[in-house]
Amino acid sequence: MKIIIINGPNLNLLGKREPEIYGYQSFETYLKKLKKEFASHHIDYYQTNHEGSIIDKMQDADNQYDAIVLNPAAYTHTSIAIADCIKAIDTPVVEVHISDINKREAFRKHSYIKDIVAHSITGQGLDGYAMAIKWLLKNELNS
Repeated sequence: MKIIIINGPNLNLLGKREPEIYGYQSFETYLKKLKKEFASHHIDYYQTNHEGSIIDKMQDADNQYDAIVLNPAAYTHTSIAIADCIKAIDTPVVEVHISDINKREAFRKHSYIKDIVAHSITGQGLDGYAMAIKWLLKNELNS
C-alpha cells in the first residue's frame, strides 16, 4: 500500500510544543519507527502550516496514493475547504489527532471532517498514526 501522511500546522513542533499534551518525540523520529513497522508499504510524509498547501497536497495525492492519513491540526475545527477537498477526491482519508479533541477546549470538539473521512482516530498519541495505517490495511486492501 502507498500511503501519504499529511500533518497540518504546528505539528512540526512535536517534541517541544506542549509536551504534556503531544509528547516529547518529534514526528520525524516517530516516522522512522513507523516506516520500520510497515516496511513492506510505502509511506511518504508532508507537513505544512498552510491550509491551501494541505489541499494542494491532497489533490496531488488523489489516485497517486492508496490512502491519506491526515492530521489537519487546528484546521480540523475551522476548514470547510479541507472538508470540501476530502469530498472531492477518491483517495480514502483517515483523520488522526494525537490528543483527544473531545476532552479539550470546547472549540476543539467540532471536526468538519469527522463525518466524511473513512475513519477517525483521536487521543492515541503518535500511535494513532500506526492505528490508522493498520485500519487502512485491514479495511481498504481487503475491500
